[in-house]
Amino acid sequence: MMLLGGKTAVITGCLQGIGRATMGVFAKNGANIIACSQHETEEFSACVKELSGGQRVEITPIYFDFMDDESIKQAARTIQKLNRKIDILVNIAGITRDALFQMATTEQMKTVFQVNYFSQMLFSQYITKLMLRNGAGSIINISSISAIDGNPGQLVYASSKAAIISATKTMSAELAPRGIRVNAVAPGVIDTAMTAIVPKEAMDRQMHKSNIKRIGKPEEVANVILYLASDLSSFVTGQTIRVDGGIG
Repeated sequence: MMLLGGKTAVITGCLQGIGRATMGVFAKNGANIIACSQHETEEFSACVKELSGGQRVEITPIYFDFMDDESIKQAARTIQKLNRKIDILVNIAGITRDALFQMATTEQMKTVFQVNYFSQMLFSQYITKLMLRNGAGSIINISSISAIDGNPGQLVYASSKAAIISATKTMSAELAPRGIRVNAVAPGVIDTAMTAIVPKEAMDRQMHKSNIKRIGKPEEVANVILYLASDLSSFVTGQTIRVDGGIG
């Protein structure tokens, strides 16, 4: 069953991790994809070619810098010129700058909020204008359980992801009358490049809290994103769904 057959999705952060997994899961479910990444690599280009050919979908890479508002604007214009009906937007691109509260610098705060929040909102404003033409659509924002639970050493990251949860609720309230659903996903400890740099002791503490007692896979987060993007979740909006193996 192709849950996204005939639909077009804009996905950010496709270079690796959850974004790459989401691109793969969406392609397997029939979606044509505008795959957004900060830069091009040979490995990523090969992945796009293999995935599009194997799944018989169209994947269009677009490269831009989330630290640069003008770059974001130009990317949105490029998407507009593709003249496609945009059904889905998935905001995955993100960074972290871990530091204890008293050691967190203003520079770190500005950098993380620019990528994890300000750029996401700006890009969403542009893409939502295209979605509003359809009178339907689904936006999925990626937050984190750190935004809900807090996590020592992640003041800046957790705060930026908490802002995403608040934005999701407000966006949902404003866009629901126009036919657009907005939800968020809050991953726990997932096997990505971002968590690879986390000290083993911190990872072990999180695993101890988990009911499932293992690290999550990017595809397991992507499957929840797929649900929220599809018509299976047609009565779900304004929600933040934890994908964390039962941490709590």
